[in-house]
Order: sequence, then structure tokens, then C-alpha cells
Amino acid sequence: MAPSAPRRWTGALTPMPGGSALARAVLGAFGWRIDNDGLPGKQGVVMVYPHTSNWDFPIGVLTKWSLGFQLKFWAKDSLFRPAIVGRWMRSIGGVAVNRRSANGMVADTVQQMLAAKARDESFWLIVAPEGTRGYADHWKSGAYHVAVQADVPVGLASFDFATKRVLFTDFVEVSGDPAQDFALFAEVLQGRQGKYPQNAGPIRLKSKDGDPR
Repeated sequence: MAPSAPRRWTGALTPMPGGSALARAVLGAFGWRIDNDGLPGKQGVVMVYPHTSNWDFPIGVLTKWSLGFQLKFWAKDSLFRPAIVGRWMRSIGGVAVNRRSANGMVADTVQQMLAAKARDESFWLIVAPEGTRGYADHWKSGAYHVAVQADVPVGLASFDFATKRVLFTDFVEVSGDPAQDFALFAEVLQGRQGKYPQNAGPIRLKSKDGDPR
């Protein structure tokens, strides 16, 4: 059950298994280091902010390989239809999104996450909620609503170009009140700098999604 007010995770973290030493060496060669002490559970949502550059992708992939972290990401269901491509997409973490589904993308993903929880399997969905490398004046709401409805923590991650650190140490138990939850997200993420700081937008939803603008 979600708390009545959002709160930072203060419980125990399970260390990640550790992944590729080569990936860690490549990151290190470019001056990057990873700050992470583990995960609060087997299911959750990772929101990466700010997302301002194409460089975020290779840094993110190297971080994933370095940690041995299994991540899911949304992709159009049409990409999964060819059998060989579909198997490959699933093997790298793709979650098929059927935009024609009667339930909707969020509800379908929540069902998959709850099924993973029942099987005691890992299911961490990763998104860049700004939805673009350019400036956006709000976050897309889908991943947030997945976290609320599945009752899982949100991990707040950043590629901080000012310090060359991948910061993945903060987890939030969301309340379901967007105003409170996003105020805490903004507090946690304050000062984190993408490659192009001018492209980082405000940490809020559209007013129709609950942001009291």
C-alpha cells in the first residue's frame, strides 16, 4: 500500500550482482563512475533525468552492463511480431506496448509487473520521462502511474555531466498524490546537470495529470 505522503526509501538495499568489468573500465576511461548501493526490491520504475543528449544512451547501456542490471523498456508491439526480432527484443528487456489495447499501456504494464511480483521475478521498467532530448515543459505520466498502480518504488537516476557520475542511489515510495510526489522528485534531483543543461525541463506533470499549475 502506498504511503499517505511520499518518502525516500530508507530500508535495506539488495546489492546488484555486478556485471561487466570491461563496461566499468570503459566508463572509467572516460572519467565516469557509478554511485549505486543496490535495489529496494525486485520490481520498480527507474526515471532518468535530465535527458538532454544522445550521449545518455551509451552511458546508460554501459551502466546497465556494469551493474548486471536487468531492465525493461517500452517498445511498439509491431517490433515483436517477426519471431526472431521479437525474441531478441524480449531478450534485451523490451515490453510490447499495444496502443490499441482496451486496457491501455499503463494497465497492461501494471499487469505484467504484478505477474512478475507474484512469480518473485525481476521487473524494473526504465524511462526518460521528459520523452525527448530537447526542452519539454512537463514529464510524461505513464511510468509514474505504473509505479502508483503497481505499488512499487521509483528509482531516480541521473547522468550528471558536471561531476561525471551516474547517480542511482535514491528511491522514492510514491503516495499517488502527484503534487507531493513530484515535489519530492524535484528535491532529490535538484542540481543534477545533463550535457546540455538548457534542455532540462521542469519536473512536473501536465495539469490534467495532477500537477497544480
